[in-house]
Amino acid sequence: MNNKPSLYLASGSPRRRELLHGLGFELIRLSADIDETPNLNEAADAYVLRMARQKNAAALAQWQAQHAGAPAYPVLSADTTVALGNHILGKPENAAEARAMLQQLSGNTHQVLTAVCVSIAGQCFDVLQSSDVRFKTLSAAEIEAYIASGEPMDKAGAYGIQGLGGVFVAHLSGSFTGVMGLPVYETMQLLQQCGVAVPPFQAA
Repeated sequence: MNNKPSLYLASGSPRRRELLHGLGFELIRLSADIDETPNLNEAADAYVLRMARQKNAAALAQWQAQHAGAPAYPVLSADTTVALGNHILGKPENAAEARAMLQQLSGNTHQVLTAVCVSIAGQCFDVLQSSDVRFKTLSAAEIEAYIASGEPMDKAGAYGIQGLGGVFVAHLSGSFTGVMGLPVYETMQLLQQCGVAVPPFQAA
């Protein structure tokens, strides 16, 4: 008998999927394709929260178009962005963009913001987690070698802390899993607020 709680995951991120699987959740993928273009002068925290909420709404709309009634499980969505000052660094579209982002991050402290949104029984709950990350000063050779690895190309800010990009991180103040794309502590608190069993999945 499978007693693992189930979630609808409105994200294609392998990092989020791995984190939730590792915590013991059964996941059902929902598509959440939206326009991720920031609004003019939109602050990073407002942007990332808007993205998480819109992904959740898009996933719900997709589910409701194919089923009657409400989803049987909570729908979880999330969005992560990197901000350097007031400048949002999204996913690079090519090597030139990745190079420019890494050059900006080199030797500086930036913020990684992840918003998590959970909808259940017609209600929507969300949380925002922010971490400060300081990069060492990168040489041109390090930047080129990292771009050649391919790792920067599907990640906000052009790096992944859980992979090769972790060697650039001189200091982290915040949540390691938040920088990965899903702050585990805050996500579990949010799910618990929604009445979902969280690890170790025992009733209080």
